[in-house]
Amino acid sequence: MSRLVLATKNPGKVLEIKEILKHLPIEVVACSAYRGIPDVVEDGETFRDNAVSKARVIARATGEPALADDSGLEVDALCGAPGVHSARFAGGDLPRGRERDRANYEKLLSRLEGVGDAERTARFRCVVALADPSGKVRFAEGVCEGKIAFAPDGCGGFGYDPVFIPLGHTRSFAALPQDVKNAMSHRALALKAALPLIKEFFQL
Repeated sequence: MSRLVLATKNPGKVLEIKEILKHLPIEVVACSAYRGIPDVVEDGETFRDNAVSKARVIARATGEPALADDSGLEVDALCGAPGVHSARFAGGDLPRGRERDRANYEKLLSRLEGVGDAERTARFRCVVALADPSGKVRFAEGVCEGKIAFAPDGCGGFGYDPVFIPLGHTRSFAALPQDVKNAMSHRALALKAALPLIKEFFQL
């Protein structure tokens, strides 16, 4: 069976991507299944820059096609911040996981203190990059519009999910069932847009 390596060590992302791609006849594995995988510095100016960098590094390191995404939250009242800095909004010294997630969204809520409901518009943006070991890359993008809640809601998901309310809903991503989130999330939309590229690559 053909293998696709996910260029992320984030367990939340791995689960979400595997769920969305589960109907494809390919083996989807996290890069953590390989030894000696180099860390990728995400210092690009755009989501595309970071996604390409991650996909190329992991494809070359594993000798397998690699799928990477870079995504983040763009808040209109903050002129698009945190944007590409979403994962490190509260500082890069915190370990990845719930502690960093909480620090990030708490800083976001603090920055939005006093901002009314109508001005809390935001979107999650995701760029997916599919790279082969030769370095050739294909792209897709997904966007989910919504707004920022006044307080965390729900205990599911990861990242900013507890404070992001998708358009047309009254609860946050973290409070919605996983299948509902997967049908509309920025990552799901980007992966769905990437499906023709993945199928073409694997000749499915």
